[in-house]
Amino acid sequence: MKRRAIVWFRQDLRIHDNEALTSALRMAEEVIPIYIFDERIFKGETSFGFPKTGIHRTKFILECVTDLRENIQKLGGQLLVRIGKPEIILAEMAQQLKASWVICNRERTQEEVLVQDSLEQKLWGIGVELLYSRGKMLYHTQDLPVPVQHTPDEFTQFRKETEHITPVRTPMPSPVALPPLPPNLEPGELPELADFGHSTLASDSRAVLNFKGGETEALRRLHHYFWEKDHVAQYKETRNGLIGADYSSKFSPWLSQGCISPKYIYHELKRYERERVSNDSTYWLFFELLWRDFFRLMGKKHGNRIFQKGGIQKKDQGLWKNNQEMFDLWAIGKTGVPFVDANMRELTATGWMSNRGRQNVASFLVRDLKVNWQMGAEYFESQLIDYDTCSNWGNWNYVAGVGSDPREDRYFNILTQAKNYDPLGDYVRLWCPELAKVPVDKIHRPDLLTPDESAHYPKALVNIGKWAP
Repeated sequence: MKRRAIVWFRQDLRIHDNEALTSALRMAEEVIPIYIFDERIFKGETSFGFPKTGIHRTKFILECVTDLRENIQKLGGQLLVRIGKPEIILAEMAQQLKASWVICNRERTQEEVLVQDSLEQKLWGIGVELLYSRGKMLYHTQDLPVPVQHTPDEFTQFRKETEHITPVRTPMPSPVALPPLPPNLEPGELPELADFGHSTLASDSRAVLNFKGGETEALRRLHHYFWEKDHVAQYKETRNGLIGADYSSKFSPWLSQGCISPKYIYHELKRYERERVSNDSTYWLFFELLWRDFFRLMGKKHGNRIFQKGGIQKKDQGLWKNNQEMFDLWAIGKTGVPFVDANMRELTATGWMSNRGRQNVASFLVRDLKVNWQMGAEYFESQLIDYDTCSNWGNWNYVAGVGSDPREDRYFNILTQAKNYDPLGDYVRLWCPELAKVPVDKIHRPDLLTPDESAHYPKALVNIGKWAP
């Protein structure tokens, strides 16, 4: 009998640099790739009642899985697709197929760990081995200078101890062929948005980019940003932009689902530096990849504390309230603060928000409205197309001052930020059309508008004048 390995694709939806797939092809004669839409993730809710996976990310993931299936088919294989609980489906399938192994990417946060632990226990009971692979990080943890539990809690220290010492491994090559599925194994239909309670999603012409999920689009985006347009050479200068496709790399949605390997990005970046230019901007893109690794290491080191209200520092939980009224106005972009509202409306309409916008709206919710930061973190989990557990919660920890970094005062002067990054008000006018005719000198100061000028815009929840010099 042929040795069989089931490859469970989780957040590694690619063919290139895929350790699980590479290992399976080395160990087994028959390889069964499978993706499972976990009903708890795609149909469940967060603790504050938001959909765990909102419509924008659901659509993106459906596209990722579709592309993965097509790429596997091109190599002669087939991707199975199922909906349900992975630990049950995989255990039943392993028993039915008499598989020797189930191979998957190891995850590090609670919900994912509970699933993989349950699966491991079920497989152990039928004599099937669960093997873990890696692929989310730039670095392999075993290559780092210290064990994960000794990782510095400050990013700067982590960077200094790591960037010039730890090598980034060469990406694994893509397979050239995959074996066909065993007979009588139904591939399964790809679900649609309606299967997860979502209606049809129309694109918004104001979106910075028509994000389409999948490895094919991820590689195309990298080629465009690096090799066709040379935008990476100006990344540091443009990364705080707000309008348009190319002010930043926008790799994060594809990275979040593993459609592109961070190691592949790194080695393409190094090739770009050798062949074209090496400067502060090319370094800064590497710098952002380091942040992703740092947040993942913090998630592993500190566990569930990154999700708790007091955070890693166990702060006084009375600092923030679960003020639903204030939160709702923030979420729908009706705070009366134009720069905040524009960013939140972009998020609702497209599932995307710039990094500059994320920092500002988070600071406003936590510091100005005194609303529980966990509500904001869960809302981002629901809405963001590029949601990554450790990066999202790590960034909210950072803004709320409850994370590993000891600096506490991260208060953003929203008016100063708006004038610096949207000086003419173009971004606000794009997303707040009721302010379209407001002059430049008043666009970020609705408190200075006449009654006629402000007739269709909500009154500010805070005194905007407090930010004025």
